[in-house]
Amino acid sequence: MNENLKKRNEVLADTVIKGLKSRNMTGYYAKDKEEALKIALELIPENSKIAMGGCMSAHEIGLICALEQGNYNYMDRAKMEPREALLAAYDADIFLSSANAMTDDGVLVNIDGNSNRVSCIAQGPKKVVFIVGINKICSDIDSAMKRARNVAATANTQRFDIKTPCKITGKCSDCKSPDTICCQFLVTRYSRHEGRIHVILVNDNLGF
Repeated sequence: MNENLKKRNEVLADTVIKGLKSRNMTGYYAKDKEEALKIALELIPENSKIAMGGCMSAHEIGLICALEQGNYNYMDRAKMEPREALLAAYDADIFLSSANAMTDDGVLVNIDGNSNRVSCIAQGPKKVVFIVGINKICSDIDSAMKRARNVAATANTQRFDIKTPCKITGKCSDCKSPDTICCQFLVTRYSRHEGRIHVILVNDNLGF
């Protein structure tokens, strides 16, 4: 990575981490995927019950492989019935997620179709660990929402082959399609419970 861009990302991450602190959330900066994995594993005690909300970023830093190979109780929702997976996630010690977008003052923005992910971010699991690539940082709520709808959501319709207008056009049309994945919008601007929400900012482009 270009050194100027690397330095810019470092100072931007510092700004975001200060914003998170003001919102009773804890932020960390990882210079690369390897450091992100190290930080994540430090936040996850062995024998923890761990659930995840379809987080590609966790896969990209190698976290899921590490959990599956280590002494952890990782609950793979793909191997569970949907209702069983949802209830198990609510009772998890750790919930892993990314953000569809995030503001530079520490607000997290997420969109969900089935709403299992956003509901677990809001309540239930004892600790939530976000893995967020620097590519998801936006200047304000409006730009974060636009990113979530026009980048993250549209990419996910390609990923899951979902029949919505944005799969064809590549941009959000605010549809009411039966297959829409933009059913619930969660804006996390503050954590009432200190020590519950942790955000690892990674100096890399992760996820959508």
